[in-house]
Amino acid sequence: MSKSFTSRLTEIPSSMKKSLTLLFVCCFLFVAASLQAQMKFGPVAGLNLSKMTLKSSGISFDPKTLIGFHFGALAEIPLSGSLVLQPAILYSGKGSSYEIDFFEEPYEIKFAPGFIEVPVYAAYKFDLGSVKMFVKAGPYFAYGISGQVSDDEESYDICYGEGDDCDMKPFDFGLGFGAGVDLNGFIISLQYELGLMNLSPVDDAEMKINVFGFSLAYLFGKE
Repeated sequence: MSKSFTSRLTEIPSSMKKSLTLLFVCCFLFVAASLQAQMKFGPVAGLNLSKMTLKSSGISFDPKTLIGFHFGALAEIPLSGSLVLQPAILYSGKGSSYEIDFFEEPYEIKFAPGFIEVPVYAAYKFDLGSVKMFVKAGPYFAYGISGQVSDDEESYDICYGEGDDCDMKPFDFGLGFGAGVDLNGFIISLQYELGLMNLSPVDDAEMKINVFGFSLAYLFGKE
């Protein structure tokens, strides 16, 4: 029986296991957008700098930052005054790499899952004339659909599920907060996501993902 990613960290890598293939359809959640005169929406893309903290069998592994990307669609829905809702649907690549030095020859393992993610931020805007600054905060929900585990010699597709033969649980949840500027519909933002779910598929390990992100978006629609 093949073993999970967390099991492999304390052993010499063994046989590889294939599971899910990359699947993403960039579709927008708001079917009624055309009926909402004040709703704005458009494309968004950016970079992720992520770290996945990992403890396995009482051992903590020092994660290295992994550079990934995200892309999808963003909406902005007015709520009251300067308060708006900014939900999105994204494909988001996350993870970390780890240097394993238990053996004579240290090696590096990279764990790079890909998620369908739905952040739902509430944002408050400060009108500075042609520029609006904003702060934002809210929850995000994510579901793993793709990704790979790789080391110096080989790689295999991530297996999502529970138990010793899987690499991580698929569902993630956390809180995000950030700030940005709105330049007449062109949005530049920074955000930090704090993962709250233990993604380890086994009981004696803990996996959580934290991400610092930089995003660019352009929103179409009426003020």
